[in-house]
Amino acid sequence: MAKALRVLAWTMGIACVAIGFLHILLGNSAMPGIADAGPTVGSFGRFMGAVFAGYGAAWIHAARQAPVPARPVRWLAAVLLLGGLARVLSLVADGRPHWFQLVLMGIELGLAPVYLWLADADERAHADLRSTHAERRS
Repeated sequence: MAKALRVLAWTMGIACVAIGFLHILLGNSAMPGIADAGPTVGSFGRFMGAVFAGYGAAWIHAARQAPVPARPVRWLAAVLLLGGLARVLSLVADGRPHWFQLVLMGIELGLAPVYLWLADADERAHADLRSTHAERRS
């Protein structure tokens, strides 16, 4: 489970950084259904792309640590879950978005609990390893 956490954290980080920079570079055309939304939405989208790239960098930072720290993973997973719940609110308040946004919502709502479940897997694995080494020395 520790390896799964590390792989998922790296994958999330790299994906978010890439998606963030895609939004910065492409603006409105990076999002399906809003290519002609105008400069205000383009400005907001590019800004949020930078924020999303930073979110991805935080995942990468967590994944690079040994062990992968549970507390930042939980916070990052909570942000992912909040984003998915925000999409649910938007669906209820504003109606059905482009189908791809529904796919993203499913990923966010489905993956966040997985991260919360795995959050302390690497810390536990390192603690077990330390305990095993300590027992062998005794």
